[in-house]
Amino acid sequence: MRRELASYALAIACTAGVSRAQQVVNVWPGVAPGSEGWNRQESKIDNTPVGTVLFNVTTPTLTAYLPKASKATGTGIIIAPGGAFVALPITIEATDAAKWLQQRGIAAFVLKYRLVEKLGNNLNAPPELDLDTAGRYAMADGIQALKVVREHASEWKINPNRIGFMGFSAGAMVATAALVQDDPAARPNFAALIYGAPYGKLPAIPAKLPPVFMAWAQDDLTGLETVVRFHRALIVAGSEPEAHIFTSGGHGFGMRKQGTTSDHWIDELYYWMQAQHFIP
Repeated sequence: MRRELASYALAIACTAGVSRAQQVVNVWPGVAPGSEGWNRQESKIDNTPVGTVLFNVTTPTLTAYLPKASKATGTGIIIAPGGAFVALPITIEATDAAKWLQQRGIAAFVLKYRLVEKLGNNLNAPPELDLDTAGRYAMADGIQALKVVREHASEWKINPNRIGFMGFSAGAMVATAALVQDDPAARPNFAALIYGAPYGKLPAIPAKLPPVFMAWAQDDLTGLETVVRFHRALIVAGSEPEAHIFTSGGHGFGMRKQGTTSDHWIDELYYWMQAQHFIP
């Protein structure tokens, strides 16, 4: 089944037998700007230690996980997985969280953003990779994705003033780009940065940002310094981010259960959203 999205003439593709909660929408009308000449082939590997992993994404999409009408809170969250802009661990850092939120009445939108070309199917980023350069397409996709969700809030039964942006690791860099953009009206209404932040140059941080939730583990050998730096920068800029610092959990814990307190980060996010009145 295909039908036109009003302002984009985009198609929402619904596979036969798949519920409305599995709609997939292109983020851009036509080819995403800046990647017109890309001819690489998207690929994936299933059943890795972190679930399904995607590579060489060229067409950014949003997959909607919409709650039942009887449970819907009117709140929505865009989810950007990590992967150093060379891979997307789409299961533990996206779809698992989306289903968790969906079950609790929160509409979740998994963002599959553009990746730099990766030769060889492994999760290791090239040591010389410049994340500011590698992430520029993904960050543009994130900002555009937020516009798409907000413009179609009524058909997805969400409040355009209760749309958040959650990012894991490099995905938190994508969420931050949307959070600190110049136009206050274009920013998400809240952001959740999970063991991630801007990994390269620290962006200018405007005053009076929307509420920010952060979570990380003290034994994170990959993102700890970057996350702590951004947390401090937010405070200096006048924000009051909610920070949950777990003793253990490492980097990339996502929705995995490891028997550590970091297993419960998403519960803490839910309680924080309630306290901030983003959900009843």
